[in-house]
Amino acid sequence: MKKIESSLKNMVIVLVGVAVVIGALLACVNHLTEGPIALKAQNTLAVGIKNVMKSNNLKVSDPIEKKAIVDGKEMVFIIHNCTDNAGKPLGVAVESTTNGFGGSLKVLVGFDPDGNILGYTILEHAETPGLGAKADKWFQADGKGSVIGKNPKDGVLHVSKDDKNGNAVDAITASTITSRAFLKAINQAYEVLKD
Repeated sequence: MKKIESSLKNMVIVLVGVAVVIGALLACVNHLTEGPIALKAQNTLAVGIKNVMKSNNLKVSDPIEKKAIVDGKEMVFIIHNCTDNAGKPLGVAVESTTNGFGGSLKVLVGFDPDGNILGYTILEHAETPGLGAKADKWFQADGKGSVIGKNPKDGVLHVSKDDKNGNAVDAITASTITSRAFLKAINQAYEVLKD
């Protein structure tokens, strides 16, 4: 077999050929995985709603999209109204997204009909493993770091070192930015419910 001459034209042809083949492979893999990824996200959301509402005995109505302006940007919040099997309102689960230290932080938070926080789960995050990623458990623990049972109508949830009054919550050690972003996501979710 004759060796291909090393010229700019031949190098471009080979490079373009490799790029086309790799692009086709990536498109094929993306097509094969998009269904399972969407199904996993749907299952994660269903389990998350049960967890944040603290009930396995619930019915979730069709989600409602609500738009709001936050910090000059239009944000979309998804509200899941929840009832028990008898039709008694249990509250709502709200998907709220904000920017954390490493990127987007998407939180699902459950409120009872009075606005008290029942629970939360982190749906997506890009926070630092071992630090900001602790948000999935930190704010549920007993003590000054817990948001469970708090009600944003009693005052905006905030990191205790920002202000010593009101609805203060202890920040994750060495992750104040993530803590502020997490609390902002909860406050935004509550504000959307009030409107």
